[in-house]
Amino acid sequence: MLDARLKRSIRWLGDRTDPDLRADTTGWWRDAETLALLGPALAALFPEASPTVVVGPESHGSLLGPLVASHVGTGFVAIEKDPGRSADSDAWLEVMTPPDYRDRQLRLGMRKTLLQAGDRVLFVDDWVATGAQVEACRALVGRSGAQWVGAAVVVDGCERPQVRRAVDLRALVHVRDL
Repeated sequence: MLDARLKRSIRWLGDRTDPDLRADTTGWWRDAETLALLGPALAALFPEASPTVVVGPESHGSLLGPLVASHVGTGFVAIEKDPGRSADSDAWLEVMTPPDYRDRQLRLGMRKTLLQAGDRVLFVDDWVATGAQVEACRALVGRSGAQWVGAAVVVDGCERPQVRRAVDLRALVHVRDL
């Protein structure tokens, strides 16, 4: 049921002169039933994981992550792009991503105090293309001393099988099925 809703409410943007089409997933957020199903469905990808915290990158991971966290009864930590400190005493963990689908490198970060040794961390996002952000988020989790349990995403479009295996990527749908 969720697969059909996801497929029906995605749009591909671009025209004949564009080298690539871009996915517009905003229809997923507009449909209340789809939105209600996403948190439980993403959590179900890791039934054995028992995460103590869910993380997700800005912006769609920050939307989906709280849905999953609420469903499994944990807290949520947003991974910020180009984070800014409030003060010198505001300690952050930061990493640079490998090139992403737009060939950009992003600086990702989170406050040091939000993850601790002993935490079991589930990553959540809408889409993985190159795997750059999920790979960088895994590095952040490692630096915190917490344990990475896996990556739950709506769409697996990961271009690098080694990244898929390294982060234990599980998805609701594969890009080829959209």
